[in-house]
Amino acid sequence: MASPIEFKLFAPYNNGAALIGSFSDWQEIPMQKGDDGYFRVTVDLKDGSYEYKFKVQSRSWFFEPDQWVTVTDPYATDINGMSAEENSIAHVKDGERIVDTYVWQYDDRPLPADHELVIYEMHIADFSGGEDDPYPRGKYKHVIEKLDYLCELGINAIELMPVKEYPGSYSWGYNPRHFFAPETSYGTTAELKQMIDECHARGIRVIMDGIYNHSESSSPLTQIDHDYWYHHDPKDAEFNWGPEFNYEHYDENLQTYPARRFVGDTVRYWVSEYHLDGIRYDAARQIANFDFLHWIVQEAKQTAGAKPFYNIAEYIPENPAITNVDGPMDGCWHDSFYHTVLPHILGDMFDLERLKDAINPKRQGFLGVTNVIHYLSNHDHNHVMADFGDRGILGEAAFRRRKLGAVLVMTSVGVPMLWMGEEFGEYKLKTTDPAKLDWTLLKNEENLGLFKYYQGLIALRKNNRALHTTNIDFFHENPDAKVFAYVRWNEEGSRIVVVVNLSDQFLAGYQISHFPEDGMWHEWTKNYDIEAKNGLLTIDLGEYEAQVFVWH
Repeated sequence: MASPIEFKLFAPYNNGAALIGSFSDWQEIPMQKGDDGYFRVTVDLKDGSYEYKFKVQSRSWFFEPDQWVTVTDPYATDINGMSAEENSIAHVKDGERIVDTYVWQYDDRPLPADHELVIYEMHIADFSGGEDDPYPRGKYKHVIEKLDYLCELGINAIELMPVKEYPGSYSWGYNPRHFFAPETSYGTTAELKQMIDECHARGIRVIMDGIYNHSESSSPLTQIDHDYWYHHDPKDAEFNWGPEFNYEHYDENLQTYPARRFVGDTVRYWVSEYHLDGIRYDAARQIANFDFLHWIVQEAKQTAGAKPFYNIAEYIPENPAITNVDGPMDGCWHDSFYHTVLPHILGDMFDLERLKDAINPKRQGFLGVTNVIHYLSNHDHNHVMADFGDRGILGEAAFRRRKLGAVLVMTSVGVPMLWMGEEFGEYKLKTTDPAKLDWTLLKNEENLGLFKYYQGLIALRKNNRALHTTNIDFFHENPDAKVFAYVRWNEEGSRIVVVVNLSDQFLAGYQISHFPEDGMWHEWTKNYDIEAKNGLLTIDLGEYEAQVFVWH
């Protein structure tokens, strides 16, 4: 039996629109415009899936006036991304439009708080497929196959690079064309939900990379009425990735901000439909509108309800204003950490004050423990091992320095993030071409050793609450030897001391003065006990080595 199904298109200043679809043999069905700016039509449809599009008289300046153009539904929740037509797909079940029939299983599982997170940034297509087998992989279901590996590593949050439908079958996703539909090449809407559900089953939060600065150049709204939703020209030609949403434009007649309305709808949809636990806001500095960012963050949090929800800005170079008392965001990527620590472990510089700024972001004006997210690599940078290779730092020397970097990421004030594969020494240069993780590296002793080192540091980071505070004191500074030490603590008596040697010298019998407490300490990375006496700890400190002492 057929049921009346409504199709609607918000195009308030366009003169005409029609619906075409598989249900009409792609013949036009005229649509009527209401006072609210929507064109509507109702079609009687039986249960099933149907492809459809709209034809609309465009108001975009790059077409002839009132030229008819064919566009995908800007609100389509599913797209046939495997065809050049990219038709919208409507699923009808029990006489209603649905997204899919997935039933969530693990919504009741407790999830970690923001300050407890260890984040793993992932690109769906490249995360799997580099195994020693003939399968291409690279889909949501293949991420599920590796979730137990991530649990073993200790990860409790994954940050997905954008998964909204983009043109073609491979991209990083920063060119979103369809804002409500997940990328077809990764799997179905239900498979994405299952992946997120399986993460929740294991206590892993899912943060999604959201692109709200711009859209891909032939995104439907650009074709319908470009200047209604977007700036006519880019604000900054150097940092332009496509038509930029105009969050300042207010429609007096309909009393709405068109771009805010659209992006608000997409954020609320993704948080509610896909049960997200956080959003990374790409290019927040380019959006340059705190009023809008405040509003969109509140929309996301209200939609998420009582569960923890982490709003992260990519705001580069970072500025404490984005996260502090009046700032819209909970946290931001701490790019100066990367730009400070990397040249130090490469051996290019030693500047203790800059290092202290990176390790203790309070010195830069950040207030809280979740205000910054540290990393030594992400999708925008080379893997550190690739940078080492460029310098001829190879083998044991590279792994030694890599471990030093890992200690700094895991023990600094803030939330740590890994770029997929760095935990076992992936060595690829940054590329926007397909670059599958080389999982076969884990068969090598040194790569497996790095994995286990990360595993130990992550366990310390998650379980020792001294690292969940903003408390830090640099109690030992020896710039001549390129050695320094800091202590982290909480009010319940947990304490961790990190001793860092950024020189190429082995320091035998090195004395660390002003040690915070006499008595027995446990060195975490090598697993031995040692006693501090009279405010001194004496250790052998290897070149480019960090040691981590935990108070018994």
